[in-house]
Amino acid sequence: MLRSFKSIGSAMLVTALVVAVVVSAVPGRTAAQEDVSGTLDVLGFSLPDEIATVRVDTFRAAYPDVELNLTEGALDEQQFLTSVASGNPPDLIYIGRDILSTYAVRGALMPLDQCITDMEIDMSQYREAAVAQVTVDEQIYGIPEFFNIVLMIVNNQSLADAGLASVADLNVADWDAIAAFNDATTRMDGDTLNRIGFDPKLPEFLPLWAMANGVSLISEDGRTAQLNDPAVVEALEFTAALHDASGGREDFMAFRDTWDFFGEGNMIATDQLGAFPMEQWYINVLAGNSPDADVSFAPFTDREGNPITFASGSAWAIPTGADNVDAACAFMKTMTAAETWIAAATERARIRAESGAPNTGVYTANKVADETIFGEIVQPTGRENFDQGIQTALMVMDHAFSIPANPAGSEFRQIWQDAVNSVLNGEATAQEALDFAQEEAQFALDEAWSQQE
Repeated sequence: MLRSFKSIGSAMLVTALVVAVVVSAVPGRTAAQEDVSGTLDVLGFSLPDEIATVRVDTFRAAYPDVELNLTEGALDEQQFLTSVASGNPPDLIYIGRDILSTYAVRGALMPLDQCITDMEIDMSQYREAAVAQVTVDEQIYGIPEFFNIVLMIVNNQSLADAGLASVADLNVADWDAIAAFNDATTRMDGDTLNRIGFDPKLPEFLPLWAMANGVSLISEDGRTAQLNDPAVVEALEFTAALHDASGGREDFMAFRDTWDFFGEGNMIATDQLGAFPMEQWYINVLAGNSPDADVSFAPFTDREGNPITFASGSAWAIPTGADNVDAACAFMKTMTAAETWIAAATERARIRAESGAPNTGVYTANKVADETIFGEIVQPTGRENFDQGIQTALMVMDHAFSIPANPAGSEFRQIWQDAVNSVLNGEATAQEALDFAQEEAQFALDEAWSQQE
């Protein structure tokens, strides 16, 4: 027991030193920063790990006159809108960038021009794809946080079963080759499914498959839905058909729901999955829980073989009517500053070194932070496959796209996901579902844009 208390005390001391170093490195404050005090109520943000904890502790150390209240758990959108309507909103929310524009247009979020100026937030440090998602009608409504991208994660045993020598032989540009791989690697024991060959990750990754086929779900200006474009229809028909080898969507999902997704008995380690496109943070899950898993990583590509990736992530935003805007601005700046990210990544590296687990890094929307994290902090793991995965993730970041900001963001997403699910559940063909979704989506966009104009 004494050893445990010593370990805890040592970890707390190291964390305190990391926070002290990053606070001392913060450049001279503006007048607005000097006056920050009072209560700061934050909705939708939790402290699940050291990456969150170090950054929050950095803010607390830098702004001791602020009483920080975190309402943990995912953002409850209805609760948030109700709080704004009642005139009692939180001071800050943590929200998905893909739906932020919905609330910006409804007047539920403040434009951040003054905040950015007063706190001297350098927007050029953030990735362009992330900033574009929080920009509506040339006004910025959010400060980007993490930057999630998609790459291919492949169980090497399935490669061997498909007669492929390496992950380089799995040609995702050739959809016939994907279908053949899926058929060859799906395992059935009678009527019992034991391995899914290729999981296309529907409904959430339809935008990725559509872009691989040459089209976005919505026009670049965010005004025109393109859901029933022939390329989108083809992408949905193809990916939905990949479930057939597993006995259909119902059997596919019943088996997938049994996976120990975040544990050491995950579907890669236990040979329950052949391959799937997945966010890069899953590299960290595998490295931490099953570092000896026989896994490879590769870029997802379009049908011409060019790397592409679907970018997503969260952002910080200030609700209209917030009481403590100054503290909210200071919190956003601190949480997304390069120095703070680097401190958190340093702490993760220390923890991983102590446990002997590979450190695969932290992927942020701050380009400056990532240069140091992956240039200095993240060292070779000693496992070639995970090192390859890190380099693949970093490479595809430069080929990222996101769904353009639009005032119907939340509703638009729900419409196309409902269309995908109706196809997967056998309720409609891809053409029927997307034709109906196109009408709904365009109506929603037109209505939302008219409210803004």
